[in-house]
Amino acid sequence: MLNPTNTFPASVIHRNLVSADRAPLNDIIHTTSLLSAEKRYLKTPSLALVLVHDLLLTKGGIQAKDGPIKQAVLRHRTRLQAEWVKLKIKRGVKGDVEMAQVDERQGLYFRSTKAQGYSQVQLISQTSEKEFHIDEHIQNLLVFPPKTTLLGDAAYEGGKVILQDKASCFSAALLEPPPNSIVIDATAAPGNKTTHLSALMGNTGRVIAFEKDKKRFATLEKMVSKAGCKNVETNCQDFLQTQPSDPTFSKVTHILLDPSCSGSGIVGRLDHLVENREDDGSEKEERLRKLSTFQRQIIEHAMQFPSAARIVYSTCSIHPEENEHVVRDALAASSGRFELVSRSEALPAWSRRGLDSELQGGEDGTNGFFVACFRRVHNRGKRKDVNGLQNEVTSRTGIAENAYDKGKRKRRRKQVVESEQSKDEEEEWGGILS
Repeated sequence: MLNPTNTFPASVIHRNLVSADRAPLNDIIHTTSLLSAEKRYLKTPSLALVLVHDLLLTKGGIQAKDGPIKQAVLRHRTRLQAEWVKLKIKRGVKGDVEMAQVDERQGLYFRSTKAQGYSQVQLISQTSEKEFHIDEHIQNLLVFPPKTTLLGDAAYEGGKVILQDKASCFSAALLEPPPNSIVIDATAAPGNKTTHLSALMGNTGRVIAFEKDKKRFATLEKMVSKAGCKNVETNCQDFLQTQPSDPTFSKVTHILLDPSCSGSGIVGRLDHLVENREDDGSEKEERLRKLSTFQRQIIEHAMQFPSAARIVYSTCSIHPEENEHVVRDALAASSGRFELVSRSEALPAWSRRGLDSELQGGEDGTNGFFVACFRRVHNRGKRKDVNGLQNEVTSRTGIAENAYDKGKRKRRRKQVVESEQSKDEEEEWGGILS
């Protein structure tokens, strides 16, 4: 979406469905204990969310016909309205429209080397449409005011400017393939990361892009062509069906993995309006189990490519089952052949390092994401078991965390560790980004 309308109240819903326990409306539902008080009628948090939204943020209030469900919310109208006012005061905004725009303050991200007709500034204004500043972490990532539209702009229409969320840029930036290298993008559609890899390589070398779905493959081809990528070779094929020993891949040194995930970190997902939250327990666990099995499988397959020196694994999920747990298991399966790069090698300027207590969506102007960077261990004489591997994982909403940190804390309670060894381990595990 190039031209966010900021139309109220739809933008409130759109911007606040990332995480049910953190969204403003859900905060109010929780604070007022609405669900427990009216559990007979409000069967799911999703239903309560829609009704409370209409009560507080639409002109005519709840549009549904009068009945027990509507009355279940109206009984708490005074308390709900009072809590909404308190929340606005807490967030430092005066009106409902400002609440809707809180998350819009970060701006829009476009990949490009330049922006003709726009003025480069240190800090963009929320009112200007002709300013941009350069992102501090990602090369050639330009940040524009949130109301910017490039529809009709020659550079955008010609593929020289690409709309891409900052979180989506981290994986290619962390993989950092040098010019003339041979790279695999294992799950390439729609093509944002593929074209980013091509740009980082200066349109040299080869980017071998795989996409098994025919419709998504067509989108990938279109984007690669529009961006003018001469070094990208597209394949409508399942990456998992490739043979790592095939001579075609003998010189592949870098692999980017961005497999299917729950998408739980994506700002603006509307799943919460349609899913039955009562099913979240067992069904959610089963879905995460299937996803993590596939994710681990694709990492282990990538590790079989004989010349693969660097592998980046990324998700747009905030679930550890898809992130730290997958990385932990993949490292164990590698039997010491791979380790995670050190923190100093993985975007050291990015401060977030994966502490759950710091997980606050939107603080860094990105969707929720997770990125882990593996590298092949060449010095076999210094091989370590999985508990001693260096760790560098990039994780959730700009937060990075040591994938084994919790498990190591438990082990440390059961054993005495010399202070010097503890310092070494702390250094080894300090490199997770997100």
